[in-house]
Amino acid sequence: MSKYVFLFDLDSTVTKQEILPTISKELGIYEMICSLTESTMRGEIPFKQSFLQRVDLLKNIPVEKVCDLVSKIELNRPVVKFIKENKERCYIVTGNLDVWIQGLVEKLGMEKNVFCSKALVKDGYIQDVFSVIDKNAVVGQMALPFVAIGDGNNDAEMIEAAEIGVGFGGVRNIASSVLACATHAAYDADKLVEFLEKLL
Repeated sequence: MSKYVFLFDLDSTVTKQEILPTISKELGIYEMICSLTESTMRGEIPFKQSFLQRVDLLKNIPVEKVCDLVSKIELNRPVVKFIKENKERCYIVTGNLDVWIQGLVEKLGMEKNVFCSKALVKDGYIQDVFSVIDKNAVVGQMALPFVAIGDGNNDAEMIEAAEIGVGFGGVRNIASSVLACATHAAYDADKLVEFLEKLL
């Protein structure tokens, strides 16, 4: 039996795309969302500030429409297969809003194993964000040694705190802050899963 639990970032780790920039193309606000996302990934804007700005740009879109678009995001098949086969030891840790990623999380079968930001919805629209995920606080709850996998600046603390921290660059460049503290780096999903399976 593995002694580890596995914490996965969602965007560009479990998915093959950054979620908010991808859906913003469909909604006609790609440039603004993409600019904020990239600045955040590089650590130029604090995650919480950037995330709330991005939510503000998207909150006039019906939640159901955003959720539908998110549920169609392309998934990283080898990573998803690993998660499904080891569901009891895997967690998704993402800044994305619960109401937006609900369909995607259900597709993964990870409804009980997800840490995310939370919003209040009224009449089908986001009324307010009442909780923005703090990945550092999440890792503080882990009783078992854990492996953390992610790529962006907001994953760095989670990866640094992990017994095994993996920077994953299979979709996009790994943030320099992640590379500075990761114990390992993987640039291919199959290679990543091959490595994780050795830890089981």
